[in-house]
Amino acid sequence: MVHYKLTYFNGRGRAELTRLIFAAAGVQYEDIRLDSEKWQALKPKTPFGQIPILEVDGVTLAQSYAIARFLARKFNLAGKTELEQAKVDMVIDCLEDTVKPLFAFLFEADEAKKNALKKKFIEEQIPASFVLLENLLKTNHNGDGYFVGSELTWADLGVINVADWLSIFKADGEFAKHPKLNALRQRVAKLHAKVAEWLAKRPATDF
Repeated sequence: MVHYKLTYFNGRGRAELTRLIFAAAGVQYEDIRLDSEKWQALKPKTPFGQIPILEVDGVTLAQSYAIARFLARKFNLAGKTELEQAKVDMVIDCLEDTVKPLFAFLFEADEAKKNALKKKFIEEQIPASFVLLENLLKTNHNGDGYFVGSELTWADLGVINVADWLSIFKADGEFAKHPKLNALRQRVAKLHAKVAEWLAKRPATDF
């Protein structure tokens, strides 16, 4: 039996998409959550000086999307064909582009600049991205199923992950303006029993 050990901080952040994949697949793993002291001790031992990392039978993988993609393919959540897998990756990249501007203001020290970047993110960048995502969703079964094919993939789980990021800044209300995208979010979060179970029991954290 393969042993998985996921290491990250005590938060959702860059590890939560991987946790959602584990949940959807119903696969057990060690969910290691570090405080700052333990992280500083571990940091020199990681491949790139950052987490999350995933240990698979003693082999260490780094980079959050490399980890998530590896697991999605292993657990049949990456698309059934090479073309479907490419489409899933396309959605994942778009979701990453959606939240990427967030980091521009998250660590900005200048308060005025921070507020301006945050305003642009919430009022311009998220709405523009959501229009594109919903239009893409509608190209598959008129948006009433999943992003790719007829079964859940990690692209659909990525929508929940984006909602988590946006909820930190009270910006997830944008979903209400995009009914197909919002319905997908609700479908995955409530109707997939294993995902719903994880969302209900996961530790409450600040990020």
